[in-house]
Amino acid sequence: NLPRKPVMKWMKGKWMDLGSKAGKHLQFKETYDRNTKIYTFEMKMVKVVPGDAGGYRCEVTAKDKCDSCTFEISVDTLVGSGGLAVKEAAPDAGEDEGELDFSALLKKKPVEEKEQIDVWELLKNAHPSEYEKIAFEYGITDLRGMLKRLKKMKAVEPKVSDAFLKRLESAYSVDKGKKITLSVELVDPNAEVKWLKNGQEIKPSAKYIMETNGNIRMLTINKCNLADDAAYECVVGTEKSFTEVFVKEPPVTITKLLDDYHVVVGERVEFEVEVSEEGAHVMWLVDQELVRDDKAKYRFKKDGKRHWLIINEATLDDIAMYHVYTNGGHTKGELEVEEKELEVLQSIADLTVKSAEQAVFKCEVSDEKVTGKWFKDGVEVQPSDRVKISHIGRIHRLMIDDVKPEDAGDYTFVPDGYALSLSAKLNFLEIKVDYVPRQDPPKIHLDVSGNMVSQNTIIVVAGNKLRLDVEITGEPAPTVVWTRGETVIHKHAYEIRCMNLSWFPVTAVEGRIRVETRTGLSSFVIEGAEREDEGNYNITVTNPAGEDKANIFIKIVDVPDPPEKVKCTSVGEDCATVIWEPPAFDGGAPIKGYLMERKKKGSSRWTKLNFDVYEQTTYEAKRMIEGVLYEMRVFAVNGIGISQPSLNSKPFMPIAPTSEPTRLQVHDVTDTTCTLKWLAPEKIGAGGLDGYIVEFCKEGEWKPANTDLIEKQSFVVRNLPTGEKMNFRVIAVNVAGRSPPALLGQPVTVREIMGQEYPKIRLPRELRTKYIKMVGEKINLVIPFQGKPRPVAKWLKDGEPVDVKKVGTCSTNVDTILFIRSAEREHSGKYTLVLQIENMEDKADIQIRVKPGPPIGVTVTDVWGFNAALEWKPPKDDGNCEITGYTIQKADKKTKEWFTVYEHNRRTNCTVSDLVMGNEYMFRVYSENLCGLSEEPCISKNTAFIPKTGIKAATYTEKDMSCSPKFTTPLVDRSVIAGYSTAISCAVRGFPKPKIIWMKNNMILGEDPKYLMMNNQGVLTLNIRKPGMFDGGKYSCRAVNTLGQDEVECKLEIRGMGGRPLSKVTTMSQRTV
Repeated sequence: NLPRKPVMKWMKGKWMDLGSKAGKHLQFKETYDRNTKIYTFEMKMVKVVPGDAGGYRCEVTAKDKCDSCTFEISVDTLVGSGGLAVKEAAPDAGEDEGELDFSALLKKKPVEEKEQIDVWELLKNAHPSEYEKIAFEYGITDLRGMLKRLKKMKAVEPKVSDAFLKRLESAYSVDKGKKITLSVELVDPNAEVKWLKNGQEIKPSAKYIMETNGNIRMLTINKCNLADDAAYECVVGTEKSFTEVFVKEPPVTITKLLDDYHVVVGERVEFEVEVSEEGAHVMWLVDQELVRDDKAKYRFKKDGKRHWLIINEATLDDIAMYHVYTNGGHTKGELEVEEKELEVLQSIADLTVKSAEQAVFKCEVSDEKVTGKWFKDGVEVQPSDRVKISHIGRIHRLMIDDVKPEDAGDYTFVPDGYALSLSAKLNFLEIKVDYVPRQDPPKIHLDVSGNMVSQNTIIVVAGNKLRLDVEITGEPAPTVVWTRGETVIHKHAYEIRCMNLSWFPVTAVEGRIRVETRTGLSSFVIEGAEREDEGNYNITVTNPAGEDKANIFIKIVDVPDPPEKVKCTSVGEDCATVIWEPPAFDGGAPIKGYLMERKKKGSSRWTKLNFDVYEQTTYEAKRMIEGVLYEMRVFAVNGIGISQPSLNSKPFMPIAPTSEPTRLQVHDVTDTTCTLKWLAPEKIGAGGLDGYIVEFCKEGEWKPANTDLIEKQSFVVRNLPTGEKMNFRVIAVNVAGRSPPALLGQPVTVREIMGQEYPKIRLPRELRTKYIKMVGEKINLVIPFQGKPRPVAKWLKDGEPVDVKKVGTCSTNVDTILFIRSAEREHSGKYTLVLQIENMEDKADIQIRVKPGPPIGVTVTDVWGFNAALEWKPPKDDGNCEITGYTIQKADKKTKEWFTVYEHNRRTNCTVSDLVMGNEYMFRVYSENLCGLSEEPCISKNTAFIPKTGIKAATYTEKDMSCSPKFTTPLVDRSVIAGYSTAISCAVRGFPKPKIIWMKNNMILGEDPKYLMMNNQGVLTLNIRKPGMFDGGKYSCRAVNTLGQDEVECKLEIRGMGGRPLSKVTTMSQRTV
């Protein structure tokens, strides 16, 4: 019945976490049964080795609860393939062998039980010369296996250490950046101890702290890093204790999520993700299948913290959800691939040809594999002797030889498999010659085909070119006037001559809107039509024989304006509902529908949500990731094309409400109240859980019982009508809204359940031992109880009622609270809680105590030989508890390292012995009671000096040893072989002790594990482990103290195996290859 998945850890020994050792040898598995709601965790060992034997522990943690289980694994080695063949010798048959004698069955003679003999105990205690005889007697045939087993049985008793009472553990585990303490217990408390790391002695520093407490020696390593993952030794004389420290790196998290991609076939796709650590292991999956490094299809790339998965040429098979996993994070991105759109590189153009000439229509598309068909006026063109169709690469041609009048018309090229068509018009130019000049009235001949949707209306797409060719007849040549409203656009006159005379066109007016003239033809041209060009246009032709007019309405159509007010109205677990308003201008053509796109906030890549136009203005986007911010935009589509995108919607996050609360039940009922309890929902999601709403009803509408959300999983509904049957339900609420309600199975009758229950105090576990608080801290004791009817709670201190001015108390139906806003020492003491129900009562005592203060006036009263006598007075503040003893420590005035001399000393004086001659000592004393040692010690006012016997030291003025740093031995230039560890050394003097800084090429080396820096009495050494070609350069050492600084430097050259500098060797090897 856990609300969420618990955290499981497998441990070996005390500290080794096996989670970081998962691999081929150790495998972990976890399952969950939804029916029984049971989690199962398994650990599997493959090919068990003797090193796997030992104690193991599994720990499971859920919220604030923890449980563990320990078990042992022992590993036995198999002897041979079939084991040892041990059999008992058969008893002697005697003289009656082969005869059947049933007389023994008739006698009631007791059967003697044969004594069982342990053959292995017999062999173990026998002389080796008797092994063969015993094996023959007891039927042991595998003598080699027998000897191996005997060798294991004769175990050698472990040697008792002369130096260690308690050794180091076999291994320790610590998280990176944390600290760890290694401790041993010695036989001799005065023995000297050395700590080694990988065979090198460790010196005390801020990172390595060595402590002594009696016969216990401790090494503390602060801020562990990967360089501290090593083998450590504790050396006492000739004996050593070994251990190994494993430093675990923090989990790798994902700092930049994957983006969704929408591409066409053949495009390159680069999925990019950024993690928190360089060199981290990243796992790529496609629909939960591991991606392999296939250079023909997939390629991986790394640069610091960034990782890429590259698909060189995307295909329709690559449509999937791509996942990235690290040991501390997960992200996913969707790839959508659509067919590549066909691009028109060169469209076909209108042609005007004369009789018997050749007409060639030519177009070029982006894909040379695309085929197509040619149509004339909607009828497919078939090749013939005059008509030829060719397809060479990306170019398609239609050639018509010996053009005839019936060849004039609209020609269209339609590519196969694409909703695309290219159209052009073939105009046949026919020359008419009038031999007898005559006078005809002017006539306008309008071509009603093409873009003419009605008798006088022409539709033009905005941005396209309009060319309206109007044929004019009349004799003599008429004058043509184009007007828009009252504005004259152009006026010109034609000259029509006889066949034997030359033709010459009238010069055309230049501009975006212009009229081009040829003999017998007037062309009205608009370059790049705009919305403002829409209107009524008039053409008037006049000559002496008469006049003719025509009205034309030119309608400009365009793509629509973008949709407006795009916003998200509701969200779900992986979906969101978006609405918008239609565009203000539809472009002159009806809106066919809309296209939607979405992207993650912060990303620049948009993903299409639909390929077919969507006609409604409300859309539900699905397949989204819960907890990720998204933005959406909408395009409007009409018969002309697609509009510009709308403004991005405000960012929204798909979040689902929680599931209903579980295990709702009635805890208690009175005449006017009902207490309900429940558990958290099984599914909470990324939106979290803000609180709960409790509702009740008798009939009809539900009413809320609480105005504000409640966080606890219990609630008391008050002011209910007595005797009525009420229904109750509980609803969980988060940012996504209300969850489904959890209902009780049947109505509850509001009535006190009569009966009497003895008062009982349920004292919390943390108050059953001792309760310690620092002065100034807040004390808040909540003690639950039970009993019916409601018990009366009283608080007493030392047998008297508590002072309400100093201590606050508050009681409810189920618990009582003792509250102290700021704790003082006077608040300590014995508190008693008394519960009473009529003549029944229950009591509980709580002792609040504090640690004592330090002793007073520690003084060295006498010094003789190698001994010193100390005296002091008890502390003023005993913490309201009896002083149980004192702890005395000593320190040499030179080193100021404290060592414990006595613990739990009950007297206020002591004698410290075994002091070293010539040293001066100071002392400090801690007081102790049941709560522990005092926070601060009392240091002796004077010191104890142990003089050398027989020598009286002369008085002299102490010499000032202060001096600025000065290198007495400089660094020396070195030339070393690559791959062999080397060291450079120098010596420095100075007081106070200078700070040493090592640099390479004027850059501080810091705590690089490749370099080991040592300082032994002023001799400085820099060890370089296995130098490579990049480790050469100028090395310098700087010493700094308060009086000044000094610096020395040297040059380190790295040579190859042949003795040449590494750079030259590398160049030569490359040329050889």
